[in-house]
Amino acid sequence: MTTEVKVPTLGESITEATLGQWLKAPGDAVKADEPIASLETDKVAVEVNAPADGVIGALAVREGDTVQVGAVIATIEASGSAGGAAVPQAPEKVAEQPRIAATAGEQSPAGGIADDAANDQDSSSLTLSPSVRRLVLEHGLDPSQIRGTGKDGRLTKDDVLTASKTASKASVPAATPPSPTPVPAAAADVAAAAASPASAPAPRPASSGERREERVRMTRLRQTVAKRLKEAQNTAAMLTTFNDVDMSAVIAARSKYKDLFEKKHDVRLGFMGFFVKAACMALRDVPAVNGSIEDDEIVYRDYADISVAVSAPNGLVVPVIRDAQALSVADIEKTIGDFGRRAKDGTLKLEEMKGGTFTISNGGVFGSLMSTPIINPPQSAVLGLHRIEDRPVVVNGEVVVRPMMYLALSYDHRLIDGREAVTFLVAIKNAIEDPTRLLIDL
Repeated sequence: MTTEVKVPTLGESITEATLGQWLKAPGDAVKADEPIASLETDKVAVEVNAPADGVIGALAVREGDTVQVGAVIATIEASGSAGGAAVPQAPEKVAEQPRIAATAGEQSPAGGIADDAANDQDSSSLTLSPSVRRLVLEHGLDPSQIRGTGKDGRLTKDDVLTASKTASKASVPAATPPSPTPVPAAAADVAAAAASPASAPAPRPASSGERREERVRMTRLRQTVAKRLKEAQNTAAMLTTFNDVDMSAVIAARSKYKDLFEKKHDVRLGFMGFFVKAACMALRDVPAVNGSIEDDEIVYRDYADISVAVSAPNGLVVPVIRDAQALSVADIEKTIGDFGRRAKDGTLKLEEMKGGTFTISNGGVFGSLMSTPIINPPQSAVLGLHRIEDRPVVVNGEVVVRPMMYLALSYDHRLIDGREAVTFLVAIKNAIEDPTRLLIDL
């Protein structure tokens, strides 16, 4: 019996996607609900799961092809009907894709990492995301010998990097130096340089004096980001206002309570929780910053859905903290931490990235001193955070050294006046420099 594998419904208004990578090849055994392919939409990567148990048959599309919702992309043959039949061949491009199929007799360079359960695992059925697959290939690791900490025991990039470091300590050579662990919350312009497309091959070393070029097709996500950022520049009357903030009080509070906070709430106390709470208070005081223009009307809101820029393997994603004004700092930190983990695993949902009213983008994690972030339409403003560094400032007539951060608010001048922008930034500054204001709602 033959079962068709079709492109699933991808979300409201999304009618097509790009076949990013085949996770299974013709002849591979699969179980129902096991991922067999990765699709790239305008917003996120979506896995296509097997509709039934069986063996992968013919693949109808190649990696990089555009597919419509409901289109047939492959077939699955019932296991019992595959005996003696020739294994269907994949399209040419799929056949060229390197495949990881570790056998039980292979030795792992990072031996000792996997536990007994992982050793009993059928290594031929390992399913790896495109980014994880690339890392495993680069480091020459055996994925069956690495214990996965992701959903359903799947390998994550952190798992592979940890295994690579362990292998290096054991003096086992790796194929290439390990890639840096991705850091959440990146500004759009920084993340564009930091994130590499999942389809990009590992570049070969250039010989002495050789000049090379490499062309890699833009992912649908990167195409959409580029289109939306240019749309924002063409539509909004963008202007950026700056201020700086003394981080001494927040750093002191974090140092004093971080252990108790983590013990009670099972999450680390970061800086974003303070800034999200401060932004919610400032948005309430300056509602235009939380508004938007629709045709010839201005929409004002009494709630704050805060978009937080997060760097994912395939590019920038911006999940939304719903009703942030009603959440505690602990709830905000838990939500952001969950977004960061699921962005790396590619498990964020489309509905989690829709409907934000205001964005906070943190380029400081990459060392950015100052930037002019771009508005995320149809929002009217975005707050850019930057690195913290010791600088001399004048306090009570004396020059002292304080940990300072530049703040940047980019806004649509059609809706937000300069006075409102400055008022908003001053409200953020006051709340961060005196966190007690967040407690007493001042």
